[in-house]
Amino acid sequence: MSDSEWTDRIVGDRMTVDQEFSTQVRNSQFSNQEWGMIMTAVELEIADAGDPEAARIVADTSKIDQVLPAIDESRAQMGQMGGAAGGGGGGSSGGGLLDGIKDALGLGGDGGGDSDERERAAAALAQAYADELQSHLEQKGKWEEVRIAAQR
Repeated sequence: MSDSEWTDRIVGDRMTVDQEFSTQVRNSQFSNQEWGMIMTAVELEIADAGDPEAARIVADTSKIDQVLPAIDESRAQMGQMGGAAGGGGGGSSGGGLLDGIKDALGLGGDGGGDSDERERAAAALAQAYADELQSHLEQKGKWEEVRIAAQR
């Protein structure tokens, strides 16, 4: 069975987990929009699907670095607008126009180290999502069916 086929089976479960997980996103450094962008770069896989004891959902986060520039662009635009549209949780909290200008001039302190840190934070959040999704499937009695389907 293809990856998309087993993930298609759990669309409703993902929607439920998305709602439950929104608190963790709000408490992160990412806005809901940024989280959505991150998740477009994440693929969920079932590692060790053939072993009922070891099988687990893992987030393949190897492409997150590809969406970070778009997130930076979004943050720069928000800064230029004075942050009027309101962001997410623990992200940059308001300096507005001044921060946008500093970022545009390369003075915003968002160098490579920060990018690596954000990439790690995004990957950790994505894996926390995968863990919560698996827990949800286990609680609903669907995990075994999904695990087996992923082996095909």
